[in-house]
Amino acid sequence: MNMSQYNRRQIGRFSLAAALSPVLSNFSFAADESGKPSAGKIGDFKISLAQWSLHKRLFADRAKTADLNLDFPKMAKVEFGIDGVEYVNQFFKDKVRDEAYLKELTKRAADHGVTNVLIMIDAEGDLSVENTEKRNQAVENHKKWVDAAALIGCHAIRINTGSNYSPTKTAPAAEACAALAEYGAKNKIEIICENHGGPSSDPDSLIALIKAVGSSNFGTLPDFGNFPRDKNGKHTIDIYKAIARMMPYAKGVSAKSLVFDAAGNERDMDFGRILKIVTDAGYNSWIGIEYEGNETPEPAGIVSTKKLLERYRGAEYKG
Repeated sequence: MNMSQYNRRQIGRFSLAAALSPVLSNFSFAADESGKPSAGKIGDFKISLAQWSLHKRLFADRAKTADLNLDFPKMAKVEFGIDGVEYVNQFFKDKVRDEAYLKELTKRAADHGVTNVLIMIDAEGDLSVENTEKRNQAVENHKKWVDAAALIGCHAIRINTGSNYSPTKTAPAAEACAALAEYGAKNKIEIICENHGGPSSDPDSLIALIKAVGSSNFGTLPDFGNFPRDKNGKHTIDIYKAIARMMPYAKGVSAKSLVFDAAGNERDMDFGRILKIVTDAGYNSWIGIEYEGNETPEPAGIVSTKKLLERYRGAEYKG
């Protein structure tokens, strides 16, 4: 089925369903989306490790990257005491169809009691491009990662939604994402989109896309820090409100961290406030550590982020 046929037969149905019923999330739509959570207890959640947190180590010898990737579950568990992992396709891109390799990756995770949570997908084509042939190819490119995620036991793949959509223009991206969401559902793999630059980091655009797709198998991966910044590195939008608006559709959460102060807090983001927003949305599953700073070495940054998440898990947020 080509994309235009898919559009006629599916997009209208999905959009109508979205308008009539809040099926887009496993969580409540009643949560406050102001970004100003009330005082109360921060709930429980599981901590995973996003592989990008160790990208310098993994890319240090690119000839050995795919081999190092096999050891990622062990790194997470033995070095950091973390029992969930989030892969990045860049580290084993040429192994996506290698069943023996993927089975070995699954075995190594199981050997260390580690859950394979998701795969983050980059450089597989623009899902929002106007050209139908290129858009169709991008969908096909992503399908092999759905297959790989299913084989290794993940629940989702994270996609990049492209640059060609806005709050008032969603058709090309929604068409492709709906097709991918349908394919994912057949394989019990959710398709999730992170605020990852471009229109995806604009809550109005991303939520418009989510609603246009209208599939319960298509949701968000709110990242704490991937929002527009000025030349001084300060966020130019209210990130707390943005995260609160994304959370009703969340099927994963990314705890981005960059710089820590002397007390161990993330310097530019209030983790307590964000985690209370996450709690208020009803989310209690995996939160992935994604350390991306330069002032602290990768291992120390991961440890600092883990300590911060553990400090707030179950704690009282005072508002």
